[in-house]
Amino acid sequence: MVKKVLIVINISKDDSMNLAKEISTWLKEKNIESDFISFDGFCNNSPITGYDLTITLGGDGTVLWAARNCLDSQIPIFPINLGQFGFIATVEPGNWKNALLTVLENKAVFSYRGMTYTTVIREGKEVYSTYALNDSVICAEQTATTICLKVKYNNLDLCDLKADGLIVSTSTGSTAYSAAAGGPIVGPELNALIVTPVNSFSLSSRPIVLNPEGELSVFIDKSRTKKICLTVDGQEPFSIVQGDTIIIKKAEKMAKLLFCTHESFYNALRSKLNWTGGPHA
Repeated sequence: MVKKVLIVINISKDDSMNLAKEISTWLKEKNIESDFISFDGFCNNSPITGYDLTITLGGDGTVLWAARNCLDSQIPIFPINLGQFGFIATVEPGNWKNALLTVLENKAVFSYRGMTYTTVIREGKEVYSTYALNDSVICAEQTATTICLKVKYNNLDLCDLKADGLIVSTSTGSTAYSAAAGGPIVGPELNALIVTPVNSFSLSSRPIVLNPEGELSVFIDKSRTKKICLTVDGQEPFSIVQGDTIIIKKAEKMAKLLFCTHESFYNALRSKLNWTGGPHA
């Protein structure tokens, strides 16, 4: 039963505050409490507890932030799309009442999406950790600068990579930066780790899809630049240095998203990424 709701407002989206107030008033009429929290696209993580439901007002980026912070408490996310793509923010603003009513009546369908857990090990100590619903990206802070990485999977050598960077994405994130870098699109029903080099110096370096039950480690080798960054879900930048090791593995829990069905994913694939195969795609 839903008794208390958190509404995440992307303050960069027009009318998000007005819609938040409208939803809050509607919930109050049904004796459901609600609180607001602002999101500007790059907010620090703030684990969410004490709520039965989180409503996001924004695009996919707002959902990514909410997913990381709702994961431990397993709070389901109701994503209203005020953005452009809407791969995971699938509820259109004009349909929120009908959709939310199905949630309150326990008739809504959940989609469980795999997430990753990323840690940075420096001199034998963990200095950073976070979850990701889309991806973890390792790259130089300056564009057009290659870095050197030693990549292992389950402690077995996978590759020595000289490239602009490396993307490690989930199936959900396969349609984001990974796809733009030439990685495969993976259906959300298939939990996987997708490893995609960015502008590799070697023509033999190709994307690879791995079993998420394994552990991927990326060692930061000596490179020309010392300014290297790990960015999670395009929102969390963390400076890394030579000698660091980034460990990426499957998170123990899965994100609980509402209305992110397989049908909505493939519809978005055709209509928003033009993955149709036709002559005018």
